[in-house]
Amino acid sequence: MTDFMVASELIQDVKIVNLHVFVDERGRFMETFRLEWFPDTDWSRIQQNRSDSRANVLRGLHYHFNQVDYWYVAAGCIRVGLVDLRPSSPTYMQSQTIEMDADKATGLFIPIGVAHGFVTLTDCTLFYVVSNYYDSGKDEFGVAWNDPVFHLDWGVANPVVSPRDVHNPLLKDVPPARLPR
Repeated sequence: MTDFMVASELIQDVKIVNLHVFVDERGRFMETFRLEWFPDTDWSRIQQNRSDSRANVLRGLHYHFNQVDYWYVAAGCIRVGLVDLRPSSPTYMQSQTIEMDADKATGLFIPIGVAHGFVTLTDCTLFYVVSNYYDSGKDEFGVAWNDPVFHLDWGVANPVVSPRDVHNPLLKDVPPARLPR
């Protein structure tokens, strides 16, 4: 761990990166991502994505078998929900919410097998780097964002949720083969 990277106290392998911001009369500058910050991750198939959402939109919960996510909020504020779905993890079934705000300049590293989603507290732009190319048919899985076993406090009433995410199953209804091992 570096002096600006903090391990989650609730979910093993989740890392919060407090980015160094340089400000002067022209504005601000920061590095938002470096491969060397995460030396245990294979970044040979990197993809960067951008998500723009209106306030009160909830995306997730999603999880992967073949990619990690690294998030950075460029504009606005979100509340991230995380659940450790890895049965071999000492933090299995632990959940956590983390607020990310563009003004606070943080990154978030989400390991394989940790379900993740976010609700927008304002209009928002989220950039995320993933360690594998998108493949919805093979590595995009979901569980219900409001499953009571997760104990996630999203802090919003009646979020706007996509039809796909509305139909994500409760954890108890996910076939074992579609869960992290």
